[in-house]
Amino acid sequence: MRRVAIDARQPAAAALAEAVAILQAGGVVAMPTDTLYGLAADPFSSGAVARVFAVKGRSTDRAMPLVAADVDQVVNQLGPLSELAQRLASKYWPGPLTLLVARPSSIPADVAGGRTEIGVRVPAHAVTRELCRVSGRLLTATSANLSGAPPSNDPDDIERALRTGVDLLLDAGRTPGGPPSTIVDVTGREVRLVRAGAIAWEDVQTCMQRA
Repeated sequence: MRRVAIDARQPAAAALAEAVAILQAGGVVAMPTDTLYGLAADPFSSGAVARVFAVKGRSTDRAMPLVAADVDQVVNQLGPLSELAQRLASKYWPGPLTLLVARPSSIPADVAGGRTEIGVRVPAHAVTRELCRVSGRLLTATSANLSGAPPSNDPDDIERALRTGVDLLLDAGRTPGGPPSTIVDVTGREVRLVRAGAIAWEDVQTCMQRA
């Protein structure tokens, strides 16, 4: 694993370019997010997705969430957002809210654990968003840990645990940590809580009632 320091607020172009080159070659990059560290790979490449599963020692029936630079990138690569999704994205993006939307055929089923939905969010972290922007596509953001081990906000933990599997660690220091993103299903007529997390479910419901 190569470890490169990167500024959390103003990520250097050289570090981002090195990471993008690895991603384009089907590699895996550990990156900071607004909650914990995650593993970035090209979700449009089955080979890259398989590498992430291998690095984590994770069952392939587990879905991997995606991250994006902005709402436009989500729409361009996953399709138009529903009215429900637009309301929540407008309120909580960038931020720790993952929206479960319909998975387009361009995204391999492996990424979504064979399901017809895929989770995506725009994180409140400059490194994550810029990496998506410079690469020109959505990226995976599954937690950077071995399957069954706790996720971490400390790059030292990432290096110790995943030293032999990850190609590059973008070290922005400790991330905010805390609970993971809240996951909300917006594929139906009403929103549905899939996983409790950083944003309280009650706040999501209040947002929908006020819209």
